[in-house]
Amino acid sequence: MTEQEQKEARVRELLEERGLDGLLLRRASSFSWATCGASSYINTASDYGEAALLYAPGHRYLIANNIEAPRLAHEEGLAAQGWEFLTYDWYSPDSPLDRVTEGMRLGADHPHPDADDVSADVSRLRAQLTPEEGQRFRDLGQLCGEAMGAAIAQVRPGQTEHEIAGILSRESATRGAWPVVDLVATDERIFAYRHPLPTSKQLERYAMLVLCGRMHGLVCSITRLVHFGSLPDELRRKQEAVLRVDAAFLSATRPGATLRDVFERAVREYAAVGYPDEWRLHHQGGTAGYEGREELGTPSASGTVIEGQAYAWNPSITGVKSEDTILIGADGNTAITQVPGWPAITVEVDGQSFERPTILEVR
Repeated sequence: MTEQEQKEARVRELLEERGLDGLLLRRASSFSWATCGASSYINTASDYGEAALLYAPGHRYLIANNIEAPRLAHEEGLAAQGWEFLTYDWYSPDSPLDRVTEGMRLGADHPHPDADDVSADVSRLRAQLTPEEGQRFRDLGQLCGEAMGAAIAQVRPGQTEHEIAGILSRESATRGAWPVVDLVATDERIFAYRHPLPTSKQLERYAMLVLCGRMHGLVCSITRLVHFGSLPDELRRKQEAVLRVDAAFLSATRPGATLRDVFERAVREYAAVGYPDEWRLHHQGGTAGYEGREELGTPSASGTVIEGQAYAWNPSITGVKSEDTILIGADGNTAITQVPGWPAITVEVDGQSFERPTILEVR
């Protein structure tokens, strides 16, 4: 069974379980998932693309205006995938969607009139990666790691956060991974904000770069920190502590575990290293896929870890953070966003050893 056939089979199972006739997908992430990596978006800041997919009894429709249809059909290869194109003029107030869904019990991955909201179900489908998606994720992770390493090699004191963000964006985009998240903080801003949009502030000694790169619809997340001069003792202690929490996440994220259990294991480690309340100050990450996070780890998370899935945990203690994207294998987890030549230390948690990246010291 091909990747596309597997996905259609999962959709048909979902429809049967929910007692629905059809499924409408409008989110750009869902579109990429169902088409095995095609892009429907034009505005990368929007959750929604410029085309929709409809699974209906006996049909797989692609609904797009006359601007988008030719690119989707030929450049994205969706005509060859067998999608039935329903095309309308961009200026027309009428869409073929109403006609083909008339009388249909419909589910949707977004708010849609008279449709059941099955967005959580679709998110779980997106997170169940096929082997082909796993390989695309590995390729993306390698590109993001290389982009991060190349960007930080160009960072110098005196640069503004905007300049640094531009370097990171260029290194990622030129490799084919679009930077859907590009955050930079320097010096005291690292201690003040967990989601630091870049500003005109100039770097003095300490910088944090955060990248979420997208390719074929999949999204990899990675954070790295660089310090010019010797690392202060306080930062070194916090670094060692946050890496232990990260290792606890990695140790617990194994097939069959619930996200709630994984989250609670990390919360216990926060307490064990002397920072019991830091997890409250920022989300800790979770399942990765066609969104930056398909499901977050929380005290009430209901998801279960499955072999082949991707996860991006991002524990933080004020002033430090650790984040990579990993793939869940039968015999262990693999970090796919490694930066070539980056310094690391071995962290032992739960009887296991993990190599985790440290803050880069430039002297």
